[in-house]
Amino acid sequence: MNKAEKNGQFDLEALRKQVSGINLRGSDTEAEAPSEPINEFARQIAAQFSEETRSPSIMIGQLRLFEFVSEFAIGLLAFLIWPGDVTDTFLGRAATAAVAAAVLVVALQVTDNYSIPSLRARIRLLPRVFAAWTVAFLLTAAATSLLGGIGWAHAQSYLFWFALGAVFLLGSRFLIAYGIRNWARNGIMERRAVIVGGGEPAKNLIRLLEQQPDNDIRICGIFDDRGEQRSPIMVAGYPKLGTVAELVEFGRMTRIDMLIIALPLSAEARILQLLKKLWVLPVDIRLAAHANRLRFRPRAYSHVGAVPMLDIFNKPIRDWDSVAKRCFDVFFAVIALAIVWPIMLATAIAIKVTSKGPVFFMQKRHGFNNEVINIFKFRSMYTDMGDPTGRAAVTKGDPRVTPVGRFIRKSSIDELPQLFNVLRGELSLVGPRPHAVLAQARDRAFGDVVEGYFARHRVKPGVTGWAQINGWRGEVDNDDKIKFRTAYDLYYIENWSLWFDLKILFLTPFRLFNTENAY
Repeated sequence: MNKAEKNGQFDLEALRKQVSGINLRGSDTEAEAPSEPINEFARQIAAQFSEETRSPSIMIGQLRLFEFVSEFAIGLLAFLIWPGDVTDTFLGRAATAAVAAAVLVVALQVTDNYSIPSLRARIRLLPRVFAAWTVAFLLTAAATSLLGGIGWAHAQSYLFWFALGAVFLLGSRFLIAYGIRNWARNGIMERRAVIVGGGEPAKNLIRLLEQQPDNDIRICGIFDDRGEQRSPIMVAGYPKLGTVAELVEFGRMTRIDMLIIALPLSAEARILQLLKKLWVLPVDIRLAAHANRLRFRPRAYSHVGAVPMLDIFNKPIRDWDSVAKRCFDVFFAVIALAIVWPIMLATAIAIKVTSKGPVFFMQKRHGFNNEVINIFKFRSMYTDMGDPTGRAAVTKGDPRVTPVGRFIRKSSIDELPQLFNVLRGELSLVGPRPHAVLAQARDRAFGDVVEGYFARHRVKPGVTGWAQINGWRGEVDNDDKIKFRTAYDLYYIENWSLWFDLKILFLTPFRLFNTENAY
């Protein structure tokens, strides 16, 4: 690696660290407002992109599983229709069919038949698909022959299996190509991008993206802080929807996948200024590198077609990671409910008997991407003294708290109904704790105390979290408490894994014995 590459790579890493660093000692100046209201035209555009799209990675993974299961089932079906001779048992054919299906998936992967351009091709690449099935079948048949021999009855059965598998595979691939093309036209399977920065650089980038074959990028609009003289209101047929501060609000109203910054690397100060506003969004942030003379190592780039991009930030817990985390949440939430339901029933009875009002209390809190969600809790306050907004935090000896409420708050039993929020998909078992919409540290909103506070919302909030098991729970009566809590939450997001979740989940019951800050 030459000196220029080394310096460039160092600067890129330093840029990421500078953007995402949290100042734990505080600052003399307040953080900038996290977002600004968007104009009516941008609001209309945002409404068009409010629905989720299909992730290509998830879809391709599902296709691999579908083709494996299908070819395995066809192998068994062929045996039932044409059983061969008495030496060919059902278990033997099942093992052979599983091997053939697995080798087929590997062969299709090696020959690049699991990419979106390949899947979009209706007829052109079908010979390559047929060749992969032929190779997989012949290798399996050869191995079977060496192990036990294949007689004439076997051969006829295997030929029937080969023909049936080939017809199904080619037919399903043809239909899949039709489906993908239809999804692309209807916007169901696309990557939605916003261009940050206007003028000639944005125009050149858009033209390059549009020239890419099988382009799956849908440009939703352009955001730029500069005036019309330097950044026209229309660039390459796409409208400028507002400023960068307005983009934060736009990103929370839509389901966009990527922000592409159309600025040269030499504008490092301006890029840093943009990133400090934008990194709180749960999206990929890329820096267009097609016009830069400085070249990094190939692995530093991602590509849209042939257009190189520098990866600044990646969306956390994405694609199959999000599927794994959701399965983790549902599995352990069901187990938890099966264990704690007697405690929940006893708590409900105690609340109902000792004070007037409902058993459950519902509070609006910030969820994923700053969305407002309703969180279930056991009611711990007198009904006429409750605070659904969360503006007035509960303090030690708070007269609003009932005797039963004081116990269930200290033991965190009041949080158990949030397991239902997990099953509904609004919370994860593990993640940054959701704060009330109007929660404050003394008389200042959390977002004003901590720069980058809203980056906690790049993932789903959790019933428990890394900050909580490290002692940062309960009343937030000074700035340092929310700063450290935010720092722990951001560490969790950047270092997430299922093992990390399992560790936090396992430690939670033991750390709940520390009730120093729980009132």
